[in-house]
This record gives sequence, C-alpha cells and structure tokens, in this order.
Amino acid sequence: MPAPRPSSPPAAPSLPTLGGKKSSYREKVADALRAALIAGELRPGEVYSAPALAARFGVSATPVREAMLDLAKEGLVATVPNKGFRVTDVSEKQLDEYGHLRSLIEIPTTVRLAGTADRVSLEALRPAAREIVAAAAAGDLIAYVEADTRFHLGLLALAGNAHLVEVVGDLRKRSRLYGLTALVAAGRLLASAQEHLELLDALLERDEEAVRKVMTRHLGHVRGMWAAKD
Repeated sequence: MPAPRPSSPPAAPSLPTLGGKKSSYREKVADALRAALIAGELRPGEVYSAPALAARFGVSATPVREAMLDLAKEGLVATVPNKGFRVTDVSEKQLDEYGHLRSLIEIPTTVRLAGTADRVSLEALRPAAREIVAAAAAGDLIAYVEADTRFHLGLLALAGNAHLVEVVGDLRKRSRLYGLTALVAAGRLLASAQEHLELLDALLERDEEAVRKVMTRHLGHVRGMWAAKD
C-alpha cells in the first residue's frame, strides 16, 4: 500500500484589492483592513492587535502588522506600543470636507463621461456594479466597499487623468461609512447599491442630466445615511 501523500498547505485566503490593481499579498491585506476601516467595522478609538486582526481575517500576523504600519503612514491608524494600533477618528468637519471635494471632482467628471466614454469600457464596469449589489444583499460590507471603490475609480479612470483618480482614491481612503451597518439591518443598502447600475445605464444612454442626478444623489449618501454614526 503506497504511503499517503503529504497534505498541501492551505491556500491563502482571497482578499479584496481596492482599485482593481495587482497587488502584493501585504498590499491586499492592507486593502482589506482599509475597507474595514472605511465601512466602520474597525471603530475609531479602538485598539486592535495584529494577532487579533490576523485571526479575524484568516491570515498570519506578520502581513497584518506590516499592513497596519502602512496604514499608520497614511494617518489611518496610530501605533500603540506593546498593544497594537488605534484607529484614528475622523471629525464631522473632515467628513464634510472630503464629501465636498468628491462632489466637486466626481460629479462633473462623470457627467462628461456620458459624452466621451465608449460603450465597451462602460459595460466592462457592470460586473463590479453587480458585485456591489450582491455584497449589499449579503450584508458583506468589506466586499461592498472594495467593489464600490473598484467601480468608481475604474469609472473615473475613463476620463484619462491618473492624478484625478489618485486624489479621489485618497479621499475615499480617509472617509468613513459608519452607517452601512445600520442600512444593512434596515434593508436599505440594497437600494443604494442598485444606483451603480442606474448610473451605468444613464451613461450608456448618453443622458447627462440623468447622470448628474444619480451622481448627486449617490454622493449625497456619503455624508448622509452612509456616514451616520448613530
């Protein structure tokens, strides 16, 4: 009887990648942690240890520790000696400023895409839009944030301005959507998620006014029900 084959090591978990870019495993862990921060699953003022976060995300502690150090450089967390990392708070004023800047950039840029973006590139975003809807239906906030970021940054990339995408990406990282959990509980997140499909349809119809209305309403959620702390 042949000797049993040694078992293979378990496969690394599938982690989200913000922005649709190819990343190292450390960057993927940082993306997952960043999405948890944005979604409010990691709360401001709380201290989280690398081993605890590693267990939560099903990864080893080393890439988590390295990823959290990356987030500390971005100002999203602060190191607490011998304890871990404290999530930095974001004030209401800061959230207002981030939302205002996003509106100034994203609404006119997306409206212009109604006249310039080709149909193939727009349709290529539909799978991400459907992932957002599926994540909302499942109540998976980290997957929701990841797909939402990938959709919006992918859409803005069609304008051909890499610096614009970088600026909006940074604003998104610094924002917080504390209200997502309450929206899931109330069954209201799915309706918001479906706005991404509505936006795509308006862009494909070349209806600039419809695009403006959907984007204005959609970004209004960021400083409305999505960001509500209570």
